[in-house]
Amino acid sequence: MAKKKAAAKQKEESSSEEESSEEEEEIEVEEEMELLQVDVGDIIKVKQILDETVAGTIMSEDLSAHGEDVQLEEEYSHDNLKLFLMALACGFAAVAQFGLAADFPKNRLWLGVCCAAYFCISGILQLIMTFIDKDCIMMTKPLKDANMIKLVKKSGNKEMDKYGIRVRSQFPRFSEFYAVILEFQGKDPPSDFVKGTWSVGQFFDVEGFFDEEGLMIEIENLYQRFEAGKFDKDEGGSKGKKSKKKTS
Repeated sequence: MAKKKAAAKQKEESSSEEESSEEEEEIEVEEEMELLQVDVGDIIKVKQILDETVAGTIMSEDLSAHGEDVQLEEEYSHDNLKLFLMALACGFAAVAQFGLAADFPKNRLWLGVCCAAYFCISGILQLIMTFIDKDCIMMTKPLKDANMIKLVKKSGNKEMDKYGIRVRSQFPRFSEFYAVILEFQGKDPPSDFVKGTWSVGQFFDVEGFFDEEGLMIEIENLYQRFEAGKFDKDEGGSKGKKSKKKTS
């Protein structure tokens, strides 16, 4: 009888443990199924969500086909330069507003210098964002680790140790298609690239719930194409190489 009671207790304990583990799994599934909801009519917000997901995926540990053996490092120097210019412009504005405005018009010359400096620096920032950044959302550094370089070159990409990656995104007004372009940063044009284009409806449903995992999978596949050297052709039909004109 004692053996039967002990066996029954063990069964009860094992069943209770199974029930608790099932409950924990259900809770984890419920937590994982929490989706971000946005107003799909707000184009700026939709693009912001998509761009942030793309940038986060590019910096994820399991992005590469080689897993954690190949890790990308983000390039911050360009952003740091823009932050420095922003801070400098704000500094001139603060001096003009709080340091010199009280004694106007005695120090109107210095007040004019500060205002002119603020507008000049702001103009430089606008030119950088318009003609240099364009549709770029992030950049990465060239690979430095010898093992990473060896693995990537074995995959097919021979230049990731020389150039970083420039990540661009395009979401034109009145269009449902969102595009991501990966190309070499700093390489003379035309640069090799890969491009992926998807309908926004592929990642958002009617109620605005965002399928983040679906976009992450697409970006991983796009990067692995770039890593393997399977570049897309440009409009002229070449793969990043200038066409030579025949001379008669």
